[in-house]
Amino acid sequence: MGLFKQTIEIGASPTGPFRSIEAVVDTGASYTQVPRSILEGLGIKATEQAEFTLADGRSVARGLAEAYVRLDGKIRATLCIVGDDRAEALLGAYTLEGFGLTVDPVNKRLVPTKLFLLTYVLSMRRGRR
Repeated sequence: MGLFKQTIEIGASPTGPFRSIEAVVDTGASYTQVPRSILEGLGIKATEQAEFTLADGRSVARGLAEAYVRLDGKIRATLCIVGDDRAEALLGAYTLEGFGLTVDPVNKRLVPTKLFLLTYVLSMRRGRR
């Protein structure tokens, strides 16, 4: 898939204030990554640490923070990796799924995706097929 960037806005609460950033759309990244200085400037701090595997197979520990993303007028809570200040901002899979979006790699854009709800298990418990 070709890489492309998407403008998103990051905030500490659903009412903002928000800071606009350009993020590389990366469906291979579990979470959205934002440089530490941007998050700290908004008052967002890591609440826990997690281990991540890099593309070259190395493992790194990074902080995870809760933040809000505004995209196309919609606001969603999400988890953000607290990246170092040299790290590029990434728009990851968790945030994309929260917005119900997927990637159109040919046209390099985000598009709505089909959302699923698992009801089969409940039907099976009631004896229906």
